[in-house]
Amino acid sequence: MSRSALLLALAALILGLASGYRLADFRENSGPPAPAGKNILYYRHPMNPSVTSKAPAKDEMGMDYVPVYEEQAPETGRESPQPRRILHYRNPMNPADTSPVPKKDAMGMDYVPVYADEEPSGEAGAVFIGPEKIQKLGVRTETAEERNVGRTVRAVGLVEADERRLHTVTLKFDGYIEKLYVNATGQAVKKGQPLFELYSPDLVSAQNDYLIARNSRSALQHAAPHTQTEMESLVRSSLERLRYWGVSEAEIRQLERQGTVRRNLVIRSPASGTVMEKMAVEGMRAMAGEALFKIADLSSVWVIAEVFEQDLGLVSSGQAVRITLDAYPGQTFEGKAAFVYPALNPETRTARVRIELSNPHGQLKPMMYAHVEIGGRSRRALAVPRSSVIESGKRTLVLVERGEGRFEPRSVELGTRGDDWVEVLSGLSGGEAVVVSANFLIDAESNLRGALESFGARAPADHSMDHGGM
Repeated sequence: MSRSALLLALAALILGLASGYRLADFRENSGPPAPAGKNILYYRHPMNPSVTSKAPAKDEMGMDYVPVYEEQAPETGRESPQPRRILHYRNPMNPADTSPVPKKDAMGMDYVPVYADEEPSGEAGAVFIGPEKIQKLGVRTETAEERNVGRTVRAVGLVEADERRLHTVTLKFDGYIEKLYVNATGQAVKKGQPLFELYSPDLVSAQNDYLIARNSRSALQHAAPHTQTEMESLVRSSLERLRYWGVSEAEIRQLERQGTVRRNLVIRSPASGTVMEKMAVEGMRAMAGEALFKIADLSSVWVIAEVFEQDLGLVSSGQAVRITLDAYPGQTFEGKAAFVYPALNPETRTARVRIELSNPHGQLKPMMYAHVEIGGRSRRALAVPRSSVIESGKRTLVLVERGEGRFEPRSVELGTRGDDWVEVLSGLSGGEAVVVSANFLIDAESNLRGALESFGARAPADHSMDHGGM
């Protein structure tokens, strides 16, 4: 082969290789070819249809953008791709870290663009919901404003007899019970009513000593003054002895009128009330100091309520209390808190609160089970409904309405929690509207967007919400 022919063949080979590279490069950048008779309007992101491009492109994972043809445009509701304005760029692992220009984080990952149609006015974490979706979810809002925040303290308790109205019948000397006038537990008695008759040798001796001293004083009216003084002292000591032993004035007057020693002495009730316990039995020997009857005046009773430790700050003496009992459904008894006991039960972490109740008809009986409602103190403070608060682990959130279907999750610090309202210490201003229904669904949507963005992919535009889809 001649030298000129060899050079010609080499030039043809080089030209063919160059043409092949150009064809490969064109095919790589042009994407898949359009079918015959179809016009390509634009290209969309394979994982995020809201991201479009006028020219063929690849996503972050190297996948080709999908072409959208002219006859597909009416189905997607798009007439032509619209340019999107980038507000800023944010750290893919920390949405609070933003940059006005593209950059990379410490691990070399690209900052994610944040578009104007995603976050109006730069409100990070806000979520958009279309009007139809708002109506379907039943989203309602309430304005944060100054209100009275208070809570009713609820507890359980037992009915008990008033300790100040309890009486125990005992003897100060030994004796024998010969006759009982009150012989049943639960029997009602009046003050001064006879309870039993008692024989006591010591009491007979004391009566005899009193009568002797009294008669001797009368016989020695004309004796020397010092003798009369001694006899008067003896009479007084004998009389005081009878009184110290519990002999009533009526029994003493009868003894003085009759002038004879009585074998049996009648013991009377010291107060009106109900016999709660009866230990006395006919014929038994009663020892000095032994309890024979326990009598309680139940015209007024106590309810001892067990209040949890965290509620004690809302309870104080003098507060109104409502009592309901299982024995009387639908009936309410009114009382007041009289005393908060100074110690807590270490096992139940509750403190006892004494409540006083009037019981004129005797409906409230000791050891009845009671349901207690104590009206806690209230205070004026900035408050929101309790239903608006979302407890999410370490944070407490409310969803603030920003207008035009935008809702912003907002961290707040709470104070007193009332029955219907909760005090807001920080994170919210008066007049801002918070979501009180469907807030958990909106918060879930916001969390989903944040989760997608944390993996470096922009969350899809909420077109399903715009059109009322679920």
